Amino acid sequence: MKPLPLIVFLFVYPFQRLLAQNDLVPTQGMTSDQHRRFTGRILFTSHPLQQAAGKPTVYLSQLTLTHKTDLFFTAYFSNSLTNYLHLLAPEWPADSLHKYGNYQFTLLLDGQPIYQSQLLPGAPSARNQDTATLLHRPLIDNTNGMGSWSESFWNRFLLHGGDSALTDGKHLLRMEIHPYLHYKGLKTGACMAAGELTLLVQRKIAYDLSSIRLNAVKPYYGFKVSDETFDRPKIKALKAAIEQGVFKRITSLVVIKNGRLLIEEYFNGANRTTLHDTRSVGKSFTSTLTGMAIQDGYLKSEGQTLQAFYPLDSFAHYSPEKGAISIKELLTMSAPFDGNDEDDASPGNEENMYPTENWVQFTLNLPLSTARYGNSWHYFTAGMILLGDILNRSVTGGLEHYAARRLFQPLHIKHYRWSYTPQQVPNTAGGLQLNTLNLAKYGQVYKNGGLWQGRQLIDNDWVEKSLSRQKPITSRNNEYYGYLFWNKTFLVGSKEYEASYCAGNGGNYVLIFKDLPLVIVITATAYGQPYAHPQVTRMLTDYILPAIVH
Repeated sequence: MKPLPLIVFLFVYPFQRLLAQNDLVPTQGMTSDQHRRFTGRILFTSHPLQQAAGKPTVYLSQLTLTHKTDLFFTAYFSNSLTNYLHLLAPEWPADSLHKYGNYQFTLLLDGQPIYQSQLLPGAPSARNQDTATLLHRPLIDNTNGMGSWSESFWNRFLLHGGDSALTDGKHLLRMEIHPYLHYKGLKTGACMAAGELTLLVQRKIAYDLSSIRLNAVKPYYGFKVSDETFDRPKIKALKAAIEQGVFKRITSLVVIKNGRLLIEEYFNGANRTTLHDTRSVGKSFTSTLTGMAIQDGYLKSEGQTLQAFYPLDSFAHYSPEKGAISIKELLTMSAPFDGNDEDDASPGNEENMYPTENWVQFTLNLPLSTARYGNSWHYFTAGMILLGDILNRSVTGGLEHYAARRLFQPLHIKHYRWSYTPQQVPNTAGGLQLNTLNLAKYGQVYKNGGLWQGRQLIDNDWVEKSLSRQKPITSRNNEYYGYLFWNKTFLVGSKEYEASYCAGNGGNYVLIFKDLPLVIVITATAYGQPYAHPQVTRMLTDYILPAIVH
């Protein structure tokens, strides 16, 4: 019997020559001796590949899988994706292959196929598909992950059977990568690379409640300490689940009950002074400042239209309908601009805005799509840039000075951080950073009907409009949108608890409960991760609300 390496060589070498003889595009070739050695294999590491010279890569044959584990893979191909796709459709040009083809990923556990996914055309770039012969990506990145496509693939694997199959104990994970074309049916090519990894699964958490200490709550400006009771073992269990990575990248939890500080916990290096990047939570502050500007006479009402602020005939796609778009439509995400952040193909998707030099101009140049979006909710971040620009033009001293004088100073909020548009206007679409207790103050003002320490900061009428159910949220059951506030009902056992809330990418929330004397703030850094928002719902329904409402 021939030694295994020779068998592999005799199989792979002719196939490599076949590929080379039929190449459509030139590639980067073998990138290293390591690449030549491992061609056709997928290897796993617990960290990104070390780029520095003199640091050998340690590939894993076995990995202990916990809720905090990181897992990366490196696939060594004998050719580029485009050339593999070329074998499936030799008559097609490269651009057609890019349009209809990509990588297909398959995960098997203990020999059983669990999940298979075709990466949608468009990414990686055409240049990368033409030239790359190596693919290095995270499957699990609890440390620095940003919800990349490969992390999303792993999360979909968990949702489609992987979670239940990964019982505690020993398992064999196998990964395969094939090229595919999807045109009048699915066509899959030969395996580009495959690899196996033994997993020692230890995901069942264990903790001793007697050893877990809750943070000793102390007064904070505007909040006295509550003397009300709550289910301390339940919150200790939540704390253990966060610290062991069941709930990932949570940075803080604060509960205000009857206007007093009841629970205050910090995680993953955060503390009382940490400024949290809460992303789109900042949109709700834009609503607040709009209401204040109306209250102070800088704006007439939310019924004012864009034609009052801009010479719209100087922008692309002018129409009288564009001029008739109201501030209220921006506040309720129902303006008929052809912009939808949940649609990658939408011209007004926020990702198309950020590279431009003038975000206001980008937004005003967008076409309308009344037939598609007319008067219905669709998530449109660029509309918040318009609203911020209108405020900045309208209030005395500009928006940043106005927000400081009118909102932050009365709340005794001294430390905060804006992000800015290219025109150096505060970014009213998100990115405003505050500490957790100051976010709680903001929520408490709304819980108080706009009052703070006897002063009516926001008209009660504006608070009610903001927290009311202005628009049903498309594709969600029993969820609504107010004036840049979300609204949903949380189910705890058989009981329902309605809340209006600010929400931001990563799992950031400021929740104002309608029929409970509660304001709850949760901050997190799970940016782009599909689990970020569902895990907060689980924290609320399985731990926080049951511990407080008793």
